[in-house]
Amino acid sequence: MPRDIPVGNGDLLVTFDKTYRVRDIYYPNVGRYNHTDGHIQRFGVWVDGMFAWIEELGWERTLAYIPNTLVTSVTLRNKHLGLEITCNDAVDFHHPVYLRRSIVRDLTGRDRDVRLLMHWDLSVRGTPVGDTANYDPTTSSVVVYKDDSYFLFSAGDENKTGLDNWAIGTKRVRGAEGTWRDAEDGILGRNAISQGSVDTTIGVNLQVPANGTAKATTWMVCGKSYKDVKAIHTRLVDLGHDRMIERTHAYWNLWVRRAPADADELPPAVADLFTRSQLVLRTQIDNGGAIIAANDSDITQFGGDHYSYCWPRDGALVAYGLILADQSELSRAFFRFCQRVIQPEGYFLHKYTPTGDMASSWHPWIIEGQRVMPIQQDETALVLWALRRHFERFRDVEFIKPLYTPLILRPAQWMLCYRDHNGLPQQSWDLWEERRGVHLFTVCATIGALKAAAAFCSDFGDHDHAMAFREGADRMIAAMRRHMWNPAERRFARNVVPTKDGYRLDMTADAANYAIFAFTGLSVDDEMVQGEMTNARERLAVKTGVGGYARYERDYYHQIERDNVEQVPGNPWVICSLWRAQYVIASARSVAELKEAMDLLEWCAWRCERSGVLAEQYHPYSGDAISVSPLTWSHATFIIVVLEYLNKLRELSPAAAQRASVSAV
Repeated sequence: MPRDIPVGNGDLLVTFDKTYRVRDIYYPNVGRYNHTDGHIQRFGVWVDGMFAWIEELGWERTLAYIPNTLVTSVTLRNKHLGLEITCNDAVDFHHPVYLRRSIVRDLTGRDRDVRLLMHWDLSVRGTPVGDTANYDPTTSSVVVYKDDSYFLFSAGDENKTGLDNWAIGTKRVRGAEGTWRDAEDGILGRNAISQGSVDTTIGVNLQVPANGTAKATTWMVCGKSYKDVKAIHTRLVDLGHDRMIERTHAYWNLWVRRAPADADELPPAVADLFTRSQLVLRTQIDNGGAIIAANDSDITQFGGDHYSYCWPRDGALVAYGLILADQSELSRAFFRFCQRVIQPEGYFLHKYTPTGDMASSWHPWIIEGQRVMPIQQDETALVLWALRRHFERFRDVEFIKPLYTPLILRPAQWMLCYRDHNGLPQQSWDLWEERRGVHLFTVCATIGALKAAAAFCSDFGDHDHAMAFREGADRMIAAMRRHMWNPAERRFARNVVPTKDGYRLDMTADAANYAIFAFTGLSVDDEMVQGEMTNARERLAVKTGVGGYARYERDYYHQIERDNVEQVPGNPWVICSLWRAQYVIASARSVAELKEAMDLLEWCAWRCERSGVLAEQYHPYSGDAISVSPLTWSHATFIIVVLEYLNKLRELSPAAAQRASVSAV
């Protein structure tokens, strides 16, 4: 089930599913560890002898955020129970604390006895083996821990701090379902301790007046020791749980960049999604600099692995969105992370954990008895390309200086060495991580990287290297035109594989070929660029009521349509649809020609969840989210396209430029 309304602060990330159940808890890094292992964390309500979990039928749920913040605004309404609950979830912007404030309203016109029950089914560090849960009388809380991972659960209202009730027990062993079953009669056992595969349910009692409201807040404090969680808990109590939520509200309201000065040129839904995308993006970025692809543990059911890793390619393109949005501290942190993990020879491996260790991979180190490099070369190239975009915007020479050798000089030298006799890159894996060859996307990214390196070298007075990198880029462009262009079809191959006589061309239409104008510096007026992009539009458009653009023809990943591939070449992806918008923007010569790009931005606003969360891809007939959600790359690309659209609009419309200038003043 896709994730919705994530809240986090770069150390702690909490995700929810569409029924408002907590599903993932990542700490102390975004993406590591997942202390729920994807299991459901339940929220239930007992009132006057009746009980319901919030995922059950009978609840009307609205999941959203308070505008411009990472504080949720969730409404739960149950006519049978005669209650409405408004919840605000937040992870404190500074401390690793998750809070939920619940305001319960009576809808029946009589006084109500209400008990809020929260079930926590932790698997500390991803496994329940060796966990302990115990009631702590000094803080009136339940503490769950193992090794150096501690979680303190407590609650408070306007009059007191501490739990009214709790249950501690075992789950998924010897037939035990868990303490959530104990909660359904509204009475919790108050047992003191349990170890092994344990869980806990905590309870808060409220007296709700007729037609009135009562309020309570529950929280989870994370730390590396009991001393840590107790100290933070004490700080929370002293500060006040409401104040902690409100200061987090204020922080994110200050942090986010609103839609630009000329936001009046954007439809409200697009402007709102632009702001929301920055905030959702931030929840997926670790404070150590790793930009995580996605944190939706349900994907493990598909392939036995997840997206909670840092791919340098995804990270570089997300960093470009951060750069355009003036979030320079986050882009700097990413490049420092890259400096730490890059190989001494100057290339990146497949992907990395949030702490910088080599992550799981399916790229072999040997094929048919021959050693090969288990890499996607575009990942190395795009980090260098994005670093240049960062420097051009912020001109932070002191930041670039220590990166010059590890992230500029060595990678560019390695890319020059890792070429075939024609000047094209040698074989590596494609950006979709499915096939090995010489890919157009990789070639274009490498051209962009060599040009970026040449510009850096010129800036630093390193003219010999600058000349070598420029010549390498020029030769690669010529080889690309000669060996990857199909004159009969007037379009590029998506990849070529070396043969004895030259190259074998794969002419499958692929949205990633947008790289031909995005990274190379080639003009959108170039006949080859125009031919490629026209073909991609014809072959990759999803011709159903859902719309959008597929990754490539007959895309098998989560494939829905296997027969009518002319109408549905693949599921529509957000990034691929927005790549089409980038080309439209780059090639537009009038304001009217920008309409297709705006239509695609509005398509994203139409497809996202009510909260503003974008998935990786969507069902071509129902429009339902497929695969992980939110996908960091989707939100970053939306930010990029909005800003490119507004820049082009100012260029084409003197009136829009004048309005932007006046608004900025």
